[in-house]
Amino acid sequence: MLKAAMMATSLSVTSGAAISDDFAAPMQEYFETQVAHWYADPMIVAAIRAQNARNAGLRRAQVLQLDTQWRAEIGQSETPTITPVINGSSADFLRDQVANSGGIISEIFIMDAHGLNVAATGPTSDYWQGDEAKFIETFGRGAGAIHVADVEFDESASAYQGQISAPIVDPVTHAVIGAITIGLNAGMLF
Repeated sequence: MLKAAMMATSLSVTSGAAISDDFAAPMQEYFETQVAHWYADPMIVAAIRAQNARNAGLRRAQVLQLDTQWRAEIGQSETPTITPVINGSSADFLRDQVANSGGIISEIFIMDAHGLNVAATGPTSDYWQGDEAKFIETFGRGAGAIHVADVEFDESASAYQGQISAPIVDPVTHAVIGAITIGLNAGMLF
């Protein structure tokens, strides 16, 4: 059913770049065939539910302060905001998915209803994704939405990297509770 819903949803590509058009279909196919069966794992859903409950009363100014705090911690020895996101069973589960992908998946992060990171395979450049297309065009559009970002050449990895994102739906309430973004080594999809 999830696959059918995703197939029925139009693909959102953030720009008209020809290279992104070339990679969009294989990225979506990879998501549907290799990711769709695990990305809403009960452990992930439970982690999102818990963070949504903790963050229910957050105001935008508090979200922005948390994001500023996260950015200040990058590269520091003390990382009280980052550490809970990249450590723990949910982050370990995501790292297992990266390890099992044969090099195709480069990163994964899960977001709550605010767009704040819940779990990640490693530190992201910011904590709050809520103002970015990866969150707005998935969480904001509901079940079945898919967002494929532009594929760009990553010189440090010597590879074309892209991201695909989707909402995460609570299997009990059927409400969208968060979102997932997966970084893909797009060149390995051909």
